[in-house]
Amino acid sequence: MAVTTQSLRTALAVRAAFRSLIGLGVGAGMLGMLAGIAHAAAGEIPTGSASGLPVPRFVSLKSDRVNVRSGPNKDQEVRWVYTRAGMPVEVTAEFENWRRIRDWEGAEGWVYHSLLAGKRSAVVVPTLNDDLVPLYESANFESAVVARLQSGVLGQLKSCNGLWCEFSGKDFSGWIKQERLWGAYPNEKVD
Repeated sequence: MAVTTQSLRTALAVRAAFRSLIGLGVGAGMLGMLAGIAHAAAGEIPTGSASGLPVPRFVSLKSDRVNVRSGPNKDQEVRWVYTRAGMPVEVTAEFENWRRIRDWEGAEGWVYHSLLAGKRSAVVVPTLNDDLVPLYESANFESAVVARLQSGVLGQLKSCNGLWCEFSGKDFSGWIKQERLWGAYPNEKVD
């Protein structure tokens, strides 16, 4: 990202506003959202204040035990614990070494950055909860259906072309419509 006089002024204004709002007790999630809005207004892609990576973005849980807290520090209460490594989550804000995440069911909280991995995974989300989602041999409706997957099935994203994703798990591998996965944005290309 190129640094321009305008982007530097915007960044300094956001930083000053951020510090003022912290003094007023405004939540860090709201602050992250305000920073993203300021960057978007300046014509830039919103990035995390700590990582410099895009926000929002998909990542996965690195550990089988991830505490999710109500705020971005260890003094905040643990709201729940994830117990499955590899689950996809969406980073929606950053505050220092903490990331606010959202899971495929919409739950949000804060986790320490080292508990997240850049490895991409996804969860199957059918149109109707009881539907089975077809997994195809290739990225084509005319190819053979190799499996039918239930809601909530977890797998790894190998690649996405914007319409289809190569998706695999313990007992399956094939291509699935990108819109049937939570873990890749619409039209996103993943290599």
